[in-house]
Amino acid sequence: MEALQENARIPFSQLAEQLKVSNSLIHQRVRKLREAKVLRDPIFPLRAGPLGYETCAFTMILLKEASYLYPVVDELKKIPEIVECNNISGRYAIMVKIYTVNNSHLRDVVYEKIQPIDGIEGIEGTNTFISFETAFSRDVPLRLF
Repeated sequence: MEALQENARIPFSQLAEQLKVSNSLIHQRVRKLREAKVLRDPIFPLRAGPLGYETCAFTMILLKEASYLYPVVDELKKIPEIVECNNISGRYAIMVKIYTVNNSHLRDVVYEKIQPIDGIEGIEGTNTFISFETAFSRDVPLRLF
């Protein structure tokens, strides 16, 4: 799994050679890990900066009632600048990660797309934090079972 985390495009035959096991064993184990939903399909993640997204922000969303969570999440899914949405504990119920081309664009997303989600009278308020940089990002650690 460590080798796949480093390079998801490694040929299974090369991985089998490195691990000194059969190619079919690698295929079987990867299939089982996919079936168990441990592995996601390999993708090419896009980097926001080179695509022109200069601003990354996290917006906390305060709901009027907990029952509004899923209707609000359904509306948030429609906003393309939101790349991640988490149900969190504490005063705020939702935290979203947003990428925008600049701060003005961020303001428009928060004021014109997120805060107006009130057709269901769900959002009471927001609090937005701009990220200066991502110091690091990684997958969960592998545990020995």
